[in-house]
Amino acid sequence: MRRSGSAPLPLPDADPAARSDWATLARLLPYLWQYKWRVAAAIAFMVAAKLSNVGVPLLLKKLIDAMTLPPGSTAALLVVPVGLLLAYGALRFGNSLFNELRELVFAKATHGAARAIALRTFEHLHGLSLRFHLERQTGGMTRDIERGVRGIESLVSFALFNIAATFVEVLLVLSILASRFDAWFAVITLAALVLYVGWTVWVTEWRIQFRRQANQFDSAAHTKAVDSLLNYETVKYFNNEAFEARRYDESLERLRRAQLKSRSTLSLLNGGQQLIIAVALVAILWRATQGVADGRLTLGDLVMVNAFMIQIYIPLNFLGVVYREIKQNLTDLDKMFTLMDREQEIADAPDAQPLELPRAPTVRFEDVHFAYEPARPILQGLSFEIPAGRTVAVVGPSGAGKSTLGRLLFRFYDVQAGRITVDGQDIRGVTQQSLRRAIGIVPQDTVLFNDTVAYNIAYGRPEATQAEVEQAARAAHIHDFIAAQPKGYETMVGERGLKLSGGEKQRVAIARTLLKNPPILIFDEATSALDSANERAIQAELRAVAQGKTTLVIAHRLSTVVDAHEILVMDAGRIVERGTHAALLAAGGRYAQMWALQRHGGAQPAS
Repeated sequence: MRRSGSAPLPLPDADPAARSDWATLARLLPYLWQYKWRVAAAIAFMVAAKLSNVGVPLLLKKLIDAMTLPPGSTAALLVVPVGLLLAYGALRFGNSLFNELRELVFAKATHGAARAIALRTFEHLHGLSLRFHLERQTGGMTRDIERGVRGIESLVSFALFNIAATFVEVLLVLSILASRFDAWFAVITLAALVLYVGWTVWVTEWRIQFRRQANQFDSAAHTKAVDSLLNYETVKYFNNEAFEARRYDESLERLRRAQLKSRSTLSLLNGGQQLIIAVALVAILWRATQGVADGRLTLGDLVMVNAFMIQIYIPLNFLGVVYREIKQNLTDLDKMFTLMDREQEIADAPDAQPLELPRAPTVRFEDVHFAYEPARPILQGLSFEIPAGRTVAVVGPSGAGKSTLGRLLFRFYDVQAGRITVDGQDIRGVTQQSLRRAIGIVPQDTVLFNDTVAYNIAYGRPEATQAEVEQAARAAHIHDFIAAQPKGYETMVGERGLKLSGGEKQRVAIARTLLKNPPILIFDEATSALDSANERAIQAELRAVAQGKTTLVIAHRLSTVVDAHEILVMDAGRIVERGTHAALLAAGGRYAQMWALQRHGGAQPAS
């Protein structure tokens, strides 16, 4: 009886709604809190730096006042200012020293948090389903990760050591102004700060849409550029360089317009900030000069007030930039957290156990129903068995569902109904790591890493020795080709292995699967890119390797499956014939017709 189940829906293109800025910060804090003692030390150094900075105008006041001496007080003129000058220099140096110590102490925390988040994102992306990776836009996604990792360091630096440090200094200055002078000094300063911050936040919140648009267009342009360069040969085949350049230029033009809007609104922001600062400085200095004229304040007080205003308004000049960067860093970090939150379509069951295979297993497909999309079923009630240590071949026209069998066995997707068992164990109840460790595949479309030949072969078993790598290469009939290269096994294969021919890539894929030496093998058109002579040689080798292993062969060329213990003929997701090569020919059905067509040169391209 068919089990109930629904087809998995495709993943949405749009990201979930962005979490709040505070929620994003809350996600970041645990990564920083692993370095809590460094965080505490960095905050202490920050406060010390600000105390030193605030002490500078106070000493400057004393220095100016000390210079106003009665006639004939030359001794005091020589002693008092020298001491104050030394203290002034010490505070200036202390400010720089504490800032550098803060950066030194906190660097390990920021870089460590960035590394941990980047690694977790990378691991999570590898844990996502094949469906996600088929639908992703690699260029835009990698750009989002890159900006997110870079944003962590900027966010912490801006938020903790710029915004927080500035407000610590502002509180100290306001306390000094309120305690040493009349309340109007603090009121004017505070009112200017409130207006300044309010204007900055309001305009920046309005401007953030233009920055967000610019980032979207930047990711889109990057995606188009990466996609075009990855498909360099296809572009050349169809003389579409100009077409690709136009597509890229359209993205760049949209990016340019968004950047111009962002820049013009930045001028508005900066103009408003400077107006508020100028008015506040005039009001404060007017009140201070009145105090000096009335005899309530000294020249040192006037200099001190001016120095305080300069010290707190200089960092505030960058508040708009800092706030915008913090908002953007939070947006970038949120995008990376959104990737980390992407639910795994295929996940291990909570009680999943490692797959146990004391011997070559029996693999069964039991009434399997599957569809990539609900409206388009692929497999419809498929049932067959691959006995332990035997070879079963699957043939049929393109679109019959042959390659889907390998994807389901690897558990890139889960079946909607029925089940697949390995040695009696439902693959949904075992860990994916142990299941995939037990299976080796030679795929129809071989993609290699942009590394050496040795690296790509050893990828089947990274701990393998060089001798074992060469032995696998000999078995795949590619050792002589590699040895003839100037760099031998250190020859680079290029992006996706494009420096190698199709047959050479396929033999590398065969070699790395032979090196892995798993109990279950899948050959998905494993020799489709080879010439007849090499195909016959490697077919003999594959038959030898498959001895004693449970093997599924997916093929279009029937000549490669004549020795299989059983051949399944698929059409429209169902098995329409099954039997040995001889029995199927004698039956005179679909298989016999395909055999006759291929014998007379009517074979279709491999599916």
